[in-house]
Amino acid sequence: MVKTGRVALGAVLLPALLSVTACGGGDSSGQEKSKGGPGGPARTPTVGFVVVQPTTAAITTELAARTSAFERSDVRPQVSGLIRKRLFVEGSLVRAGQPLYEIDPRLYRAAANEAQANLQSARANAEATQILAQRYKPLADQQAISRQDYTNAVASARQAQASVAQTGAALETARITLKFTTVPAPITGRIGRSLFTVGALVSATQADPLAQIQRLDPMFVDIPQSSADMLSLRRMLGSQDGIVATRAVVRLKLEDGSDYGRTGSVEFSEALVNVETGTVTLRARFPNPQGVLLPGMFVRASFSQALNTRAFLVPQQAVSRDPKGNATVMVVGPGDKAVQKTIRAERTQGAFWVVTEGLSAGDRVITQGLAQVKPGQAVKPVAASSPQRVVPPTPEQMKQQGQGKQQAGGR
Repeated sequence: MVKTGRVALGAVLLPALLSVTACGGGDSSGQEKSKGGPGGPARTPTVGFVVVQPTTAAITTELAARTSAFERSDVRPQVSGLIRKRLFVEGSLVRAGQPLYEIDPRLYRAAANEAQANLQSARANAEATQILAQRYKPLADQQAISRQDYTNAVASARQAQASVAQTGAALETARITLKFTTVPAPITGRIGRSLFTVGALVSATQADPLAQIQRLDPMFVDIPQSSADMLSLRRMLGSQDGIVATRAVVRLKLEDGSDYGRTGSVEFSEALVNVETGTVTLRARFPNPQGVLLPGMFVRASFSQALNTRAFLVPQQAVSRDPKGNATVMVVGPGDKAVQKTIRAERTQGAFWVVTEGLSAGDRVITQGLAQVKPGQAVKPVAASSPQRVVPPTPEQMKQQGQGKQQAGGR
């Protein structure tokens, strides 16, 4: 009875032990395959690279700026009186010379009429004195009258002619003053609100204007730049090879963060430094046909003041920072080994870093597969973004894959 029980127990445990042994051997074999086997060669990582060449990159500056009207003029009265009419619509576009206000002209019209009468009187007096001088001339020649009487007649005639000129000038002044009772627009532009209403008394010496006109197309953008930055740029232009000056093309970002669709150009730079802010103001000119820009708006102006003709444009994903904060890149060196280079990259341009030091023409900069690459490691370089070749498995690979699935099912 005891022997029979032991034989039966052995018959049950033997197949179970064989099964566990077989499973353990299969797992060990699969792990070695996935790692290439103990002591097997490591796989060479495939990396994508781009070949860099020196190119031209703009040295771009972005600064806060403010818009101002291209032309601005105050509408002011040149005579005193009551405003009788307002001849424009507030906020509308007015043309130079267009009548805007009418001041009571009655007193000035009367003064012009008086000056006209004085001129007529002077002309009549001049005519009489001239005739008298002409009559005295033969009498003086015949000694019928004294030469002094003739001289006095000639002088009176000349004084009468001078009086005609004086009264004529007074008449012209009165007529000009009469025209000033109609206040015209001094420039073409958009007029603001009227600060005086009909019936208000205005004078030529008042401090407040009647209204203000601003020309909004084109527009000026005033850009304050630090005098220290300007000096640095000038030193760079004079000392560094490959840095050349360029005409600045300015782009704007509006207050809501959107881009202003049109570009402008820098017209001039002021020849003095603001003692309070330490800045020099650059003035740019922008077209504004749609009236998007208004005077006094705060904007962001970006422009290039110089060009670096020996810079390298490197994709941003290729640049990393070491623990000291230095910019570095991986390049494919001799023997297809990864080499780390320290570069100088202080600014970006679109999707690229602008590299000014550390690279040479023809360097193969690694941009893909950086996570699996270390300095000095052998790599398999291919052109960046090359299409991946998908090869169908061979019959032997399919057979091995099927056997692996059967073993996994058996376990």
